[in-house]
Amino acid sequence: MAGRCALLLTALLVSTSVSAAPILKRNSYTFVLNNPYGDAIFELGNVSYLANTKHPKVVLSTENFKPTASSSIPITVIKTNVSIISKELLESTISSYLDGDDVFNFDFLAGLYITSTTTASMDASAIEYLAEFNTNFLFSDGSVSGEGSFTKLTVSSTAGLPSGPFLATLSLSTVSIASVYRLYPDTYRTFLFGAYDSNDGQERHNPLGVFLPKMWDPMIPVPSRIYYWEDGRPLAGERVAVKDLYDVKGLQTSGGSQAWAYITPTSNGTAPSVQRIIDLGGVIVGKQKLAQFASGANPWEWQDEHYPFNPRGDGWLTCSASSSGAGCSIAAYDWLDYAIGSDTGSSMRRPAAVSGTYGQRPSQGMISLERVIPLGAATDTGGVFSRDPYKWIKFSKNWYIPPLHQDVSITGLSPLVIPDSDAFPKTILYPIDYLPLNNSAAEPILQEFIANLTRVFGMTVKKVNFTATVQNWTDPVARNFTTLNAATGVINSWTAWTVIGRPLLTTWAKLFDGRFPPIDPARRLGWKNFNESLVNQTRYDAALITKNRGVKWYETHFQYSTPESCSESVMLYDIGSGGLPSFREQSLNDSPGASYLAVLPPTAKITGANICPIFGCADFTIPIGQVPYQSNVTFHEEMVPVTINMVVKRGCDFVLYNMIEKLADEGVLKTVKTGRTAF
Repeated sequence: MAGRCALLLTALLVSTSVSAAPILKRNSYTFVLNNPYGDAIFELGNVSYLANTKHPKVVLSTENFKPTASSSIPITVIKTNVSIISKELLESTISSYLDGDDVFNFDFLAGLYITSTTTASMDASAIEYLAEFNTNFLFSDGSVSGEGSFTKLTVSSTAGLPSGPFLATLSLSTVSIASVYRLYPDTYRTFLFGAYDSNDGQERHNPLGVFLPKMWDPMIPVPSRIYYWEDGRPLAGERVAVKDLYDVKGLQTSGGSQAWAYITPTSNGTAPSVQRIIDLGGVIVGKQKLAQFASGANPWEWQDEHYPFNPRGDGWLTCSASSSGAGCSIAAYDWLDYAIGSDTGSSMRRPAAVSGTYGQRPSQGMISLERVIPLGAATDTGGVFSRDPYKWIKFSKNWYIPPLHQDVSITGLSPLVIPDSDAFPKTILYPIDYLPLNNSAAEPILQEFIANLTRVFGMTVKKVNFTATVQNWTDPVARNFTTLNAATGVINSWTAWTVIGRPLLTTWAKLFDGRFPPIDPARRLGWKNFNESLVNQTRYDAALITKNRGVKWYETHFQYSTPESCSESVMLYDIGSGGLPSFREQSLNDSPGASYLAVLPPTAKITGANICPIFGCADFTIPIGQVPYQSNVTFHEEMVPVTINMVVKRGCDFVLYNMIEKLADEGVLKTVKTGRTAF
């Protein structure tokens, strides 16, 4: 938008005589409707906005303006510290707004609110420049004076109003200045609904139930980035979407189930993990789709929700599960900075793999999951998707703080100790039961990545058979994959049953004459036939002990600390499809050159995705390239992402982040793009 407006202005300046001031034709304010929360939805040309008119940013008194009726004006706030307001100052400021923000455009120059820290005046060049935009209203708190044919409004001073675009509503004696949000269509349908801060002083968010009937797309509100330019918090103004397992005060938490939403009220509090993001300056913009109750359901098994679309390749690739909406949204939208998901069995790592983005399963216990619908209390983790390795690391290091670590009573493991150092691994473990990659065209990309690891860190490569190594341990429990898998199964099934399944079935039966609730097949039979004599609290407690036993052996005999390394090794494997396309349409996965996800390697006892849920380790999905495939959807050559997973001992997350940062510094790892191709 900024580029188009700049070109238009240049054309006007060139084609108009120097003796006449060129006038930029602005789009006028068009009111559309008030949403159920009393906030205004309006249009400027073909762009839609939301203004928080119910609870505006500030309400100022006016001294010299008496309108005959209430009116709304898109305005721009400029703050300065100079005594002379010139064309050069206005031009450079507006140019910076256009370059740095996707909400602001020239249409917000119907009015100008300008304030200075010193007594200032507008010179003739500034007045002439504003005339080019047909700016009609000039607001000032008395710090700036100026002539010109503006309607001038002197308003009371405020220190709490940031720079940027706003909607001003004029009434008899006041002007209300409301924050504005650009409404972006969620064309890949990764969101359940948009959301925005109500600004009501109660820390509530409002849902935005607006969509485009022509395209069926929900509209997602994003605030101006300019509002946060003077905010020093680490995530100030960063737009964050949240998987609909996490509570946000004022919003419904559905877990991907309309039945669950029906029996539960809107959240009266915010999950501490999400509150941390807000406290860091992050902006919550909506709730995202997930496989119901965080299951691993395939795309064709979704019923309550329409499965989201992956922008990569032919647009028909899978988004995996369960953080499907989150992973694919980050691959889709430049206007979205981060998406919060969760990982129990693979639900961060696989969506990151198929979307070609950065995502992680952190060490077990890294982040509080209070007020988050659980799958497995001692196996759940929270993660974040990002396109940029530096931003991903910055977010993670500010999010995973000791006060938000889970208590050992939840994890059943030892307390976390998270060194932030360069105690890098010395060994690259290449598990021959999980590698090479399925697509031979992708393996050279992995080998180049490994070569760069050895070059940058002086590491050595060691080929191992993970399955055989574990089975050769002397502890009869720690070496038994069947026993370990069964323990995580008990943890997951008992948690989900006690927190969701049993309450849902009981409440639904009371409401609807003993009927079973309408839920997706991933949970239906398991909950219908749940047997508490087989899975119960006693079995759960025993499973925690089994899990802890496995973790201790893993950290003693496989990935362990040394005086030089937090984790002596980093293990590589692929959680995705090895560079082969995997599709949202079941039958396409049976075609030559395609693959299902979660395929068990023939010589392994568990999928690679299950290693860290069992052993508590940190597992990060990293995009490293892309390869072509011939699409049976577009009948055209497309590209599919290639990713690799990096695994380190529990507690070594920050060391792995530092390792990834160094790889980014070396140009080995890069920021991925949005759209069809990651690179």
